[in-house]
Amino acid sequence: MQKKYLTATYYFDIESPEIQELIADYTLVPESEKIARLYLKVRDGWRYSPFNIGLTAKHFKASSIFRKNEAHCIDKSILYIAGLRALGIPARLRLAKVSNHIAVERLEKKLGTSEIAPHGLVEVYNNGKWVKCSPIFNKELCALYNVEPLDFDGSENAILQEYNSNDLKFMEYIEDYGSFKDVPLDFIKETFKNMYPSLYDVFKNENEITI
Repeated sequence: MQKKYLTATYYFDIESPEIQELIADYTLVPESEKIARLYLKVRDGWRYSPFNIGLTAKHFKASSIFRKNEAHCIDKSILYIAGLRALGIPARLRLAKVSNHIAVERLEKKLGTSEIAPHGLVEVYNNGKWVKCSPIFNKELCALYNVEPLDFDGSENAILQEYNSNDLKFMEYIEDYGSFKDVPLDFIKETFKNMYPSLYDVFKNENEITI
């Protein structure tokens, strides 16, 4: 039943040298440790940036993401999923709409709103159930905004923090778009176009931009 969430695709190119390098240190450790250790590597190894955006197939290819220093939420989710599948652990992409409530000035200036859509998450199949996680906010960013970094070992959900350590609203889920066995590029593009029509026009001439 979960076999389709283990397969390689254009986006989850799990046999590529880059993804094999990503998982090289975790192939011989217990499964629960694979989940936790790879999660930390993706969470902290690529700095989160909501401002680097691409809407091409190549942009969302796991091996291409691996070669970057920073990545968007969908990008980091794709990378973690590819690594999990390469380790034999079923994983899939989940998309949603979220709102950021802290340090939103630049985001609102660029996007025209504090809402981010689609936002990427990961679902991992472990111990007979699907568990959600967010390998997005690296620990340095969390420290900057006084938010506890999320840990994840596959035992329970670890999704975005609703409040920071000062009990200020941090992130809020607005809408759930469901789960996907592969990267739904057309859906991502259409959602982005509906959310940010003026910014979408920029992509007529540019495949990838930093806003």
